[in-house]
Amino acid sequence: MHDIFYGQMHHTNEQIGLLISQIRQERGLTQAEFARRLNTSQSAVNRMEHGNQNLSLETLGRISEVLNKQIISLGSNAVNLRIEGGYELKGEVEVKTSKNAAVALLCASLLNKGTTRLKRVARIEEVNRIIEVLTSIGVQVRWLPGNELEIKPPAKLNLENMNKEAARKTRIVIMLAGALMHDYSKFEIPYAGGCELGRRTIIPHIYALEEFGTIVEAHSGQYTVTVKKKLPRRPVVLYEMSDIATENAIMAAARFEGETVIRQASANYMVQDLCFFLQKLGVKIEGIGTPVLKIKGVSQIKKNVSYSPSEDPVEAMTFISAAVTTNSTIGIKRIPIHFLELELLKLERMGLKFNISKTYKAENGNTDLADITIYKHNGTLRAPEEKLHPLAGGSGINIDNLPYFVPIAAVAKGRTLIHDWVYEDRALMYTEMKKIGVNLELADPHRVFIDGPTRWRSAEIVAPSGLRPAVLLLIGMLAAGGTSTLRNIYTINRGYEDLAVRLNSLGARITIVHET
Repeated sequence: MHDIFYGQMHHTNEQIGLLISQIRQERGLTQAEFARRLNTSQSAVNRMEHGNQNLSLETLGRISEVLNKQIISLGSNAVNLRIEGGYELKGEVEVKTSKNAAVALLCASLLNKGTTRLKRVARIEEVNRIIEVLTSIGVQVRWLPGNELEIKPPAKLNLENMNKEAARKTRIVIMLAGALMHDYSKFEIPYAGGCELGRRTIIPHIYALEEFGTIVEAHSGQYTVTVKKKLPRRPVVLYEMSDIATENAIMAAARFEGETVIRQASANYMVQDLCFFLQKLGVKIEGIGTPVLKIKGVSQIKKNVSYSPSEDPVEAMTFISAAVTTNSTIGIKRIPIHFLELELLKLERMGLKFNISKTYKAENGNTDLADITIYKHNGTLRAPEEKLHPLAGGSGINIDNLPYFVPIAAVAKGRTLIHDWVYEDRALMYTEMKKIGVNLELADPHRVFIDGPTRWRSAEIVAPSGLRPAVLLLIGMLAAGGTSTLRNIYTINRGYEDLAVRLNSLGARITIVHET
């Protein structure tokens, strides 16, 4: 989850580098081929192998994956999880702020020449990667007490020095285009990465930015961005209701003094947080929470501003799923209720009982929060009558919430069809749940049938590369009697802060283990 500090390591960088070099040679890989598979440079590999480069947990996980060999045991940093399952959860847990909002706000901070402070930011790998990218181009970023981030941009960014290795690990990096286009006529951004969930097109980004005179061309492992700024003469209709493409278009419009109309905009939670943040910078935005945004920007922004992103509905859904799957009664505090209403309605119709408090405002002053108590169902849940499927833009079941219905459907009586149409490979990853007892049938790369209730069983499984499918296995293992092991959980740390520790606070029995 956190970068590895020298004082916490069981090995020196030199020893790690020697081990990597030996295993690479045993696998018959040249430095160049190894670098290609890691999506990094040969010089970076050379630095690693000579002990001259600090390695994050995520980097070590990727190296282990490429070499098919666990590289190192890390003291307090989780590599594997051992789960003693079959126990009910109890107590209360508080939802942390949204990681998807945080990374968007980090990119949007480049629109501001003043100092930006983001409050209560989750310390997760995705946030760390964006920070690495920003610091590499000259931005001063530092953590303050209370998980507050302070961002101070220089007068001129050193874009040629961008940390390509960090940038390639997150697809969020494409949002830099909308922020940087206002001050730079030409720049390059490495190809975006993130979870391996199939092909992810950036065509919606390209088409949207073209309306502002910005051309994005992909070649040689990077995006080349050429800018001839112009205010769109017509509404910018997004080719796809993508959260990130919407955010890119909003940032592109934010520093044009004229009015920009964006249609087919996502109304999702992270998009709204970005809009609320930009309003604090003086940008006028109408239609927040709808598919049509009207934006009047500010040509130059230099403000000292503080902003707190709202809580994460996907994390809230994670704990809801854990409670239902383990047949537990738990309280979940500070859930962004309007981004979970449909999910809760589906669960209510499946027979789940819960109680929702009166709403109150998040620290951003806009998002409605509530506390919810999920009650034990004692095996009375029934499969939904219709298929479960997501909709883009926050207008249906959230795309990232849908996977958490997999273990829920597994404890319901009857047959559930889950149609995950967005990503080519995510439904394929759901099939790993069969190893812990789920009666799951893959209809095609996007649809799975689940027959419940499940007779859970323990297993030892390597976490898949998709964030949500990896967490599903952890949730299922909580319900399975006996001891399970989930290996190489660095992918979970991309999106969650201290998830195992927080589940343990609810009575889970998870041990963080490391291999020698």
